[in-house]
Amino acid sequence: MKVTVERASLLKALSHAQRVVERRSTIPILSNVLLRATGEGLGLKATDLDMEVTETIRAEVAMPGAVTVPAQTIYEIVRKLPEGAQVSLEATGETGQMVLRSGRSRFTLQTLPEDDFPDLAAGEMTVDFVIAPGDLRKLIEKTQFAISTEETRYYLNGIYFHTIESDGETVLRAVATDGHRLARAQLPAPAGAAGMPGVIVPRKAVAEILKLVEDAGDVVRIELSSAKIRATFASVVLTSKLIDGTFPDYQRVIPAGNDKRLVVDRDLFAKAVDRVSTISSERGRAVKLAIGDGRVTLSVNNPDSGSATEEVEVDYDASPLDIGFNARYLLDITAQLDGDTALLKLADPGSPTLIQDREGAPALYVLMPMRV
Repeated sequence: MKVTVERASLLKALSHAQRVVERRSTIPILSNVLLRATGEGLGLKATDLDMEVTETIRAEVAMPGAVTVPAQTIYEIVRKLPEGAQVSLEATGETGQMVLRSGRSRFTLQTLPEDDFPDLAAGEMTVDFVIAPGDLRKLIEKTQFAISTEETRYYLNGIYFHTIESDGETVLRAVATDGHRLARAQLPAPAGAAGMPGVIVPRKAVAEILKLVEDAGDVVRIELSSAKIRATFASVVLTSKLIDGTFPDYQRVIPAGNDKRLVVDRDLFAKAVDRVSTISSERGRAVKLAIGDGRVTLSVNNPDSGSATEEVEVDYDASPLDIGFNARYLLDITAQLDGDTALLKLADPGSPTLIQDREGAPALYVLMPMRV
């Protein structure tokens, strides 16, 4: 293999590849990136056996061929080369090494044979649709924070994507929950998405999709089978296994009868919660809301460090209510609201609260209360 490529495009492709590679893999080949020079350019592939990313970049190919080299090492080398540099990569099968040259720099890297590199065969994709990058980013950003990190409940370790009928139209819906809070976002289903199976996209793939969507071009192509998802962003293709599990019936968690409506300035409320929670203990993080008479009094009592209170004016005309929430969860949700106001629909101190930026908003959040 002998190929010459611009540093900038090689660095960008290697940055995508090395994010997928497991740093401390016990299987040496999984720490490597596969480089394949063909008539189409230089192809790169990296995998951790659950997720795979492939990309082809423009290159001058003097001799086709393929080789695998340590992903982190070659990424660091190329990152430290001067801007605008040309990078030459040359490997011969006999030496088991690849030589990287750029200007007066010369690096020799150990290689492993390409035949050992695993392939994440996607199988037949039964669903195929395109979605605007901004729409996909919105679905993920509105729900990603609520993904569970509890490994025993593995079926909650991702975002549940599915289509469903809502108010007479088919919508593509994203849902995530960790048992303490639930996030749900939706948008009109793209053509071809209707009838797709409900799929749970794992946390790592979700984070990678969110990064790749920045350079996606006009559309992102999504393909699904019962076990895999493949997302194509311009020249980058990400394939990931789906979580093999059943997502719980989240509809039952969303309260329908919460009749106490509280409307508050989102920014003022979030800053007040943030200030009083400074006193709260790391373990508890509880903030109490005493609601009534057109205002909410936020208070925190921590035997170890003291207490804090702050009042915020609200639009609320139901009976007085005292309720407690985890301050960090409350702040996570208010950070996702788009409007200037936050609408909280409450029932009683022991029941979940519904939070939106307005009535009928495409995103809604459910937060479980805490004892205070």
